[in-house]
Formats: sequence, structure tokens, C-alpha cells
Amino acid sequence: MLKSVESYRKWGIIKLKTGLKTFLKTRKRYRKSILMLADILLFVASYFSAWIVMIRRITLSGYIPMVWTGAACFVVIFFVVYLIFGMYESLWRYAEAHEFIQCLIAMIAAAGIYVGATLVFIQPPKFVSRIPITVYFLSLMLAGISTLFLRLAYRAYRTTRLGAKTSSGMKKVMIVGAGETGDAVLKEFSHEPEHRYDVICFVDDDPEKLGRRIQRVKVAGTTADIPRLVDRHGIDLIILATPTATNAEKSRITHICSKTKCQIKKVPGLFSIVTEARSIISQFKDVSVEDLLGRDVIDVGNGDSSFLAGKVVVVTGAGGSIGSELCRQIVRQKPKRLVMIDICENGLYDIQQDLLRGSSSKVSIHAEVASVRDEAKMETLFRRYMPEVVYHAAAHKHVPLMESAPEEAVKNNIFGTLNLARCAVRHLVSSFVLISTDKAVNPTSVMGATKRVCEMIVQSMNGESATCFSSVRFGNVLGSSGSVIPLFEDQIATGGPVTVTHPDIIRYFMTISEAVSLVLSAGELALGGEIFILDMGEPVKILDLAESIIRMSGYEPYKDIDIEFIGLRPGEKLFEELLMNEEGLKKTRNQKIYIGSPLDISSDDLFRSLDTLKGLADGNNTAEVVRILHGLVPEYGESGG
Repeated sequence: MLKSVESYRKWGIIKLKTGLKTFLKTRKRYRKSILMLADILLFVASYFSAWIVMIRRITLSGYIPMVWTGAACFVVIFFVVYLIFGMYESLWRYAEAHEFIQCLIAMIAAAGIYVGATLVFIQPPKFVSRIPITVYFLSLMLAGISTLFLRLAYRAYRTTRLGAKTSSGMKKVMIVGAGETGDAVLKEFSHEPEHRYDVICFVDDDPEKLGRRIQRVKVAGTTADIPRLVDRHGIDLIILATPTATNAEKSRITHICSKTKCQIKKVPGLFSIVTEARSIISQFKDVSVEDLLGRDVIDVGNGDSSFLAGKVVVVTGAGGSIGSELCRQIVRQKPKRLVMIDICENGLYDIQQDLLRGSSSKVSIHAEVASVRDEAKMETLFRRYMPEVVYHAAAHKHVPLMESAPEEAVKNNIFGTLNLARCAVRHLVSSFVLISTDKAVNPTSVMGATKRVCEMIVQSMNGESATCFSSVRFGNVLGSSGSVIPLFEDQIATGGPVTVTHPDIIRYFMTISEAVSLVLSAGELALGGEIFILDMGEPVKILDLAESIIRMSGYEPYKDIDIEFIGLRPGEKLFEELLMNEEGLKKTRNQKIYIGSPLDISSDDLFRSLDTLKGLADGNNTAEVVRILHGLVPEYGESGG
């Protein structure tokens, strides 16, 4: 008997759950019909409520025909007008001001039509002249208020219900920026179907917004309060919704956020949010090192340039970080032919395939595996392609490695440049641009000294032929192979420690695209013999950068990931310079690009020394190679500082 009762109880519970699920599914499927039915019931109730109020004032028996006719007219008019105005097409759980204004307009339109229809088509009894004004007023007011309240109540219920659905699987979110973008992000989170995010608070530096609420979420403090609010509320994710902030402000905010263990994301501008078909959440991006550095984007106007259009262009070192980006940007200017030269076949193949996949233009792309050391091979390639513009990026750039192999730096950097420059002169190349480095200024390394000699070669050869020679000098490039940031990221990924050479070491940084834009601009601006220099902003302390990258990776410096100081490497400086004291500084038409005036160089002395240097380098006489370098570059020192 007990088993029978228990089985019936279980059967009843199963049936109840099944019924509830069926009801919920039916409710979702027929939500539009349910809303229509609810409105019709409210119209009926509003109309008859107005007549009920009149019971004590008039005798209803004479109005009965008019009451029923008016009821039908009232319900039909309101329903049809609401239908025409799309009151049953909106998703009212997501309704905003637009939907409610539309509802208000529909109410006014329906009221006007109803009053006009009753005055024209509904004849009052003989003993009255019209329907009582109170009936008009009350019925219209009740219908409008009740249908609007129904939608407001449903919107509030859905917002509260969704907001209350906090579970252990949801991420607690803080939004930085209580403006239009922040509001759009909050709405996106509210509509997110999987309910993975719970927005806890906003922060904003506008004092007028502090303490106020956007929807249900409070502006709980300023950006200075971020660490405190993160600890207080257990925030998991910080969204930077500040697209209009200056880069310096973004850098400051990113530094504050990086002191927490939160995941940090940024959103695009409001225009991108509105115009993109994708959801805002799908447009979130990880905060990058560029955001930490706060660098302004350097626009040198190459996007619409036609300087290279229809020309034959050669890029050496095309497989490297700078060279490959050069090739990408050159192709956009639609040259007649792009010739890519590199001794490393892997990088060369990658950029070749990348350009062949992405290029829809008729640019002829050629990849040549060759070394700039081989003058005969360079002569063959120049004779085959007859280039008009040359961008020389091929070089040995790794400072510590070149300290242990000075003769290799000399062979590749100095004589590779000399080989190309002579080919350019012989084949009447119109423009030759050398890619140099800030390490060429008062060099303390073999690499820097060789690049300084390259600048001297380019300056000396300018004016000796129709070829316009120039150099471009810039600092460290973010994300390039061998740069410090990928090294830090790899060290963090393996659990540390992160190695920094010196606690006080500083560096200038720029993005690869900025560096390449400068290089392309140099070829266009050059008159001959210049060294183009980019205003690289403020230098960055490498220790601060390392700590920030560790925090951005979700770890605590010195606790989760240690930082070790390993000392300056051979040839390394504490700080880099972009200009020699002897060089003047002139502005160009771009406020971020300057020109260092050419130095007085004795070409005869330079090339006599180069003849001697070549024999020593070919003989791998390391000590003598370094001695000659000191003679060629008097400012070449032995140690950094």
C-alpha cells in the first residue's frame, strides 16, 4: 500500500514537472498571443470600469446599446492601432525609451480615433446628447496606463530576474566608464542568453556620475578605487569602456587595473559597436602592451600615398618583423612589382604566402632567397628586376650575439649595405632607404657601431649619383622577434622567473606598423642624406613593464612570478638615444617626424678604412675588426651607462 502511495506521489511530481515545462515552453512560443490577449482584457476592463464609475451619476438602462457598441469599437480600435504601431513585435524584456515612446504615441492615436469614431458613428439615446465625458476620459486613461504598466512591469521583472541570477559559474564584472559605451556594454550583458556575467558596479572619474545608477548598477567610485572595489566585490573581469579617453589616460587606467588579478578586456568605440553586426561581447579585446605604454598612433599619411604606385620596389630582410610589415604596406600602394629578398627561407616563404593569399591587386610578387653579402648575386637581381626604390632592412640586430661575432656583424651589416648601395648607384635606383636603429647613436655595442657605419655609407654616397639615399632611425619595436616583450611572455608561461638586466634600464618603444609607416614616409620625404627620427614619446622603464605584463597575465610579481636582475649584457646601454649631439634637428610636415642634419664625413677616409676592414672581416680577425670600428666611429664606447 505504501509503495503504491509512493509511486503515485512520484508519478504526480513527474507529471507536475512535465506540465510546468510544457507551460513554460508554450508561454515562450505564444508570448505574442498572450500579450495580445492581455491587452484585449485590459481594454475591456478599462472601458467597463469607466461606465461602472458612472452608475451613481446616470441611469445606465438607456445607455445599454451604446455601451456594448462602444465596447466593441473601443477594443477593436485600440487593438488595431497597437497592431499597426508594432506593439506586439518588440521584445519587451529588452525594451528601452524608444519602445515606450512608441507605445505612448499609439495610445494617443488610438484615443483620437476612438473619440472621432464614437462622435460620428455611435448615436446616443434620445434623452442624452452624447457619451459622458467622464467615460471618455476614464476609459482612455485606464487603457493607456494599464497597457503601458503591463510592459513596464514585465521589463522590470525580467531585468530583476536576470540580474538576480548570480551563480558560482557567473563572472563578476566591473565596467570602467559610465558613459554611452558603458551603458551599451551593460545592456549587452543583460541580454546575454547564457547569463555568464553579473555586472556589479561602474567606475568613472566624472564626479557628476558618482553614486548614480545606470539601470540597476551603481557608479561605485573613481578609477582610483578600482583595487578596493575589486577586493570588496570579488571582481573577476574588468571591462574598459573608455574609447574616447586619451592614450595617456588609457595607460593610467590600464596600469591601475593591471595591479589586480582580474582579467582585463577593452571595447571598441561606440561607432564600431553600433555599426558592427556582431555582439559587443564578441568585439571585446585583450588589453595589450600598447595600452600599457599609452603611445599615440603615429599617422604619417601613407594610407593614400601613391609614391610607390606603379614602381618596382625591393625589400631586403623581407622575412623579418619589419621587412614583412614593409611588404604588406607597400602592396597597398599598388607598385608594379615587389621583390622580397632574404637569406632566411622560412620567413620569406611566410610573407610570400601571406601576400599571395591576401592580395587582390595586380602586384607582381617575387621572393628571392639571397644574402646581401653576395654582391654578385645582388648585381644579378638588380639587373633582372631594375628596381626604382630599395628599402634595406636586412641586418644582424641581436646585440649580445654580435658582441661575440663582430666580424659577422661587419660582413652582414656594413658590407651588405655597401653592396646594395653600389648596386643602387649602378642601376640608377631613384630612392634608397636604410633602416637604422637608436643603438647607432653613441654606440656601446658592435651592432650599434656597424649600423652607425651604415648611416655614414648612405650619407657619403648621397650626391654621388642620381640615387637619393636616406636613413630611418627608431627604437625598439613591440612584438618583433627577439624583443623583450615576447621573452617576458614566454618566461611567464613557463612559471618564471622573468629576467630584467637592470632595475633602472629604460627603452623607447613603438609598434611595427608605426616603424614601417616612418620608413615609407622617409622614402617619400627624402631629399638626400637625411636621418629620419621619430618622436617616440616617453621612455619606458623595463622593470615597470615586466611587472605590468605579469599582472596582466593574472599573477602577482615577486609572489607568483619572480623577477631576477641578471646585469647588463655585453654592449647594452641603460638608456637609448635617438640623436647625436652633433646632429641638428629639423621638423618635417609631420609633427612626429624629425630630420637629423647630415654630418661632415670624409668619404675618402671612410672608404679607405672600409677597404682595410673588409680584409680583416674576411680573415675573421676579431680584435682588429673591433679596433677599426673604434677608428671609424670615435663615439663608440665599451660599456653602457
